[in-house]
Amino acid sequence: MASTGVNVLRWSALGAGVLYGVYHQASLSTAAKLAAIDRKYQHKQHLIDQAKAEYAKSKLPASAKTSGGDVIRDPEDSKFDLEAYLNVVAAENK
Repeated sequence: MASTGVNVLRWSALGAGVLYGVYHQASLSTAAKLAAIDRKYQHKQHLIDQAKAEYAKSKLPASAKTSGGDVIRDPEDSKFDLEAYLNVVAAENK
């Protein structure tokens, strides 16, 4: 039969393991919740940025969008071509 000291040690180790498990599970749950909140915030921020870009694009005057053929004059546009823009500006200044 095991001595009293060994039983106390066993039960202490079991209790410490249970307490550590509860603490560790709580920290994992908190980290998961924070990550979900961060993902939700990033998604909302992305939607806001898209809306701002679409609003800015819709409010540009027609002359700023294209002038001198099919040259896009808006440097924020993804299809902006600097060389073509400079050629049109040079032609206008002659």
